[in-house]
Formats: sequence, structure tokens, C-alpha cells
Amino acid sequence: MNNTITIGITGGIGSGKSFICRILSAMGYPVFYSDQVAKELMTSDNELISEIKTLFGQEAYTVNQELNRPFLAKKIFEDQSLRNKLNELVHPRVRKEFSRITSETQSTFIFNEAAILFETGAHKNFDRMVLVTAPESLRIQRVQKRDNSSEEEIKKRMNAQWSDEKKIPLADFVIDNDEQQMLLPQIHEMIQKFSS
Repeated sequence: MNNTITIGITGGIGSGKSFICRILSAMGYPVFYSDQVAKELMTSDNELISEIKTLFGQEAYTVNQELNRPFLAKKIFEDQSLRNKLNELVHPRVRKEFSRITSETQSTFIFNEAAILFETGAHKNFDRMVLVTAPESLRIQRVQKRDNSSEEEIKKRMNAQWSDEKKIPLADFVIDNDEQQMLLPQIHEMIQKFSS
């Protein structure tokens, strides 16, 4: 029987959850990156590829069978029902992959990094939930630096996610990534809390 504690780690765009996960990884904890796995499945799982083409048309993929990201992003940020349908296709497969990896790990904890765990209700699938927060202005700066997106585009993506105020009551632990507080003491405190 595997007694690994599954921990969902989430936060709005630009909160720095991937950075926190890299620290956890460096500490020796397994981290499952949901978005990365989703992207891999969307280009390797033939059944899923065909379902995405049925939903969005052939244009969803390039001639080299790579995901047409700009096309898909535009579609799903403009149409909530399309976004939900895509999530319904991809999320169960990502969950199955996470379960497989969890069953094989010997670690006390396994972290699952994903952007919209609360919004989709997926937080209920984890033993614990960690929320990474940061002030909006800092998040916008980070995303601009990372993706060269306009402030308007970033705010649009932020509006598609829940606010921190709505997520904080559902989290078992909050990491404040505002570049003022030290991160390691917060991470150690979280590990200690979840170990007891």
C-alpha cells in the first residue's frame, strides 16, 4: 500500500508556483507538472489528438502535427464552453498519469503543479492543497518578462482564474511569493505541517 501524501500546488498566472516546484524538486521531492504532461499527451496520445481535432477542427494542429498553440489559446480564452470541453478531454488523462506515478513513488510526498485546481474542482483529488500567492502587479511583471505578453492579455488570463481571496480559504497552506518573504522557511514550515 502506497502511503504517499498527494499535494496539489497551485496559484494564479505569474505567482511563481513553478519556481517553488523547482525548489521542492531540488530538495528531492517528486513534482508532477500537470500542464507539461497535458501538452505532451496532446501531441502523443493519438486518441486525444483525434478528439481535439473533432472539437476544434484540423487547424488545432500544424502540418508537422504540433499543437497550434496560438490558435487554441485564442479559442479557449474567448469561449468558456470550449475551454471546459478541452479540459474534459485532457484532465482525466493527466489524472491517470499522476495516479500511475504516485503509485510508483517511494517518497513521503508527491507534488502536483497545476494552474486551475480549485476552478475545476480537482483540488478534491489531493490530500493537501498549497496556494502560491503574489501581488498582481508583480505577477504581471513576471509574465511580461516570461512571455512578452501585453498587460491586457495577462489580465484576460488572470480573469479566467479565481482570485487569491477565493482560493485562500480552500488551501491547507499559503506560500507568499512577493519577493519580500524568504521562500525556504515557508517551504520548510509547509513540509513540517504536512509531516505531523
